[in-house]
Formats: sequence, C-alpha cells, structure tokens
Amino acid sequence: MFHAPNAMQRATLPPATEEAEPRHAAPTATREAPSPAAERPAPSGGAKQRDAFFDNAKYLAIVLVAVAHSWVPVMDGSRTARALYMVVYTFHMPAFILISGYFSRSFDLSPKKVKRLVTGVAVPYVVFETAYSLFRRYANDQPDAAVSLLEPWYLTWFLAALFIWRLTTPIWRNLRHPLAVSLVIAVLASLAPSIGDDLDLPRVLQFLPFFVLGLQLKPEHFELVRRREARLFALPLFAGALVFAYWAAPRMQLGWFLRDSSAQDMGAPWWSGAVMTLAMFGCAVLLTAGFLALVPRRHMWFTVLGAGTICGYLLHGFLVKGADYAGIFDDHDWLVGPAGLVIVTVVASTAVTLLCTPPVRRVLRCVTEPDMNWAFRRDAARI
Repeated sequence: MFHAPNAMQRATLPPATEEAEPRHAAPTATREAPSPAAERPAPSGGAKQRDAFFDNAKYLAIVLVAVAHSWVPVMDGSRTARALYMVVYTFHMPAFILISGYFSRSFDLSPKKVKRLVTGVAVPYVVFETAYSLFRRYANDQPDAAVSLLEPWYLTWFLAALFIWRLTTPIWRNLRHPLAVSLVIAVLASLAPSIGDDLDLPRVLQFLPFFVLGLQLKPEHFELVRRREARLFALPLFAGALVFAYWAAPRMQLGWFLRDSSAQDMGAPWWSGAVMTLAMFGCAVLLTAGFLALVPRRHMWFTVLGAGTICGYLLHGFLVKGADYAGIFDDHDWLVGPAGLVIVTVVASTAVTLLCTPPVRRVLRCVTEPDMNWAFRRDAARI
C-alpha cells in the first residue's frame, strides 16, 4: 500500500491462515445450503471437503485488500474514492480477523498446534518481513532501511498479530466475558500513545476484539447471515454506509480505520479514542455481517482460490509498492480520476487473483507451509 495520511505505511489485511477448520453436522435436506464449516468429511469417508462459503469469503476479502491498497495513490482529490476506501477499510480487515478467530477455536498449546503456529505463521513472518525490508532498501533506494523483526513493516503486521492472538487463545476461551475484556483492552490501546510500536501493538490490541468475537462464534451464528432476509438487508446497509462515508470523507481521519495510532497521535481528544473504538467496532460488525450475507454459498469459479489467499496477501504488496517506487502513478496523471480508479481496481483484482492460484501456492509452500520436522522433537507432532 502506498503512503497516505495518518501512518498508512503499515498496511492492513491480511489473510487468515487456518489453524483447525472445525467439522459440523451435515445439513438437512430442507436447508438452502450446507452448514458453514471450514471442512466437512467427504461422503466416502476419505479426505475432508472444504466449505465453499469460507473459501469464497477469504478470496473476496483478499481482493478487497489488494484493491483498497491500490486505491491510495488514485483517491487524492476524489471524495467518492475516499468514501469507497473508508467503507472497505471499515470491514475487510475485521472480516478476515473474525474468520481467523473462528478457525482458531481449537487452538491450544499442544506440541502439534505449536508446531503449526510456528511453521504457518512465525516462519512466513520472518521470511516476508525480511524480504519486504530488503525490497524497500534496494527498490526504493533506501540504504538505511533496517531489517527489524520487532517492527513489522507494511503487510507483515498481520502475521505478527495472528501469532500473538493465537498464543492467547486459551485465555480468551476460559474467560467469562472475553469480548468485553478485549474491548476494554482495545479502548485503552486507543488512548495510550506511549504503548510503542514494537510488533505493531497498537494495531494488534485495537483489532483484538474481532479475533475474540470469532472465537465465540458457532455454526448457527453463520446460519443467521445465510438467510434471505440478511441478504436483502445487506444491500441497503452498504448503500447507507456509502452515503455516510461520502459525507464523512472530508471530515474524518483515516487513522480511525487503520487502528494503528492513538487518539492523541491523531491530534484528537483522548476520550474520542474510546468513543471511536466502540463506534467503529459496531460499524465493522454490521458491515462484516452484510459482507458475509452476500458471499456465495455454492462452489464458484474462484472457490479454489480461497486456499491460496496467504500467497495473494503476501505477494501483492510487492506489486503495489513496486508500482509506487517506479513512479507509475506520478508519471500518469490520468490515473488520478474515475477512469484511473476503475483501471487500478481491475488490475489489482486480476493480479491478486493470479497470485492465489494453485501453481503459486505450490511454489511458495516451502515458505508458507514448510514441513520443518527437523526443527521439532520427533514425538511432538503426534501429541
């Protein structure tokens, strides 16, 4: 993502890696579509069958991530583009974090789960944090750009956050009111400028409630957004959000959507951090529900791409930043306008789609899904 007002150097979104995709009971014949589940046993008793709903949701969310990142250099001076950006940023990250939390419900500190956390989250974080830092240093001619694993840069913050959130999952699963506690933590983070930027803690803590909410969800909650009434409500919901965003575009700072700064850092009164954190949480939950209501339940042409969103997420940043460093938007002023917004949207959608394809996933498997049996005790994976 390109630089934009209010500390937009660290990008959002990012992809949900799957910890343990729970099984659910098979649907009855009267239901409109299968119950939401990450994976279901195949009828023959063989390999698990992925749930198309969640794969569709992850693919569509990662497309919105890439598109929103690419909008930054073409939305300056366009109130409409800024409004679209605000609406997308309200829910696309919370939606992905919520799904991540839902798939993390079975996480514990057993050796098998710890190994999966290290190989599926920690290793990609180290590799891509290093890669992005070196890319910034040499592609953008910044010889002083440091490689620091304690200061996530650009896209990698989500992996650091997911690592922290999953490590704390047993705590949230045992608290009596976990969502309320996480909201209090998020509020405190929004009015504590001294918290520091190590591991991007302001953003980790302010997005925490969405992960905790995902941990609390059950299959029946997803059934609610599958109803016809929910889909009909989603359309006017997004229409109203766009109208409000158009009004708020010249009045509202983008830092509230990024959640990477305190209220004081944005020059706002300290108490506004608490108000905006709770207000933004409510808006994000509503729009996330609307988004999930519009996600197709059946198998689509892009369903298979849902398994490769980690690749699309981690790689599309090189394209976006590469275009920025190459001065493409500076050299083509016509891109800053309605036509440019459409063209950039199509290009970004196509690019991230290609990056989610199975061939790309196979090439990156050594980094995103490394085996690493050599690094663990032989009996750890069986526990």
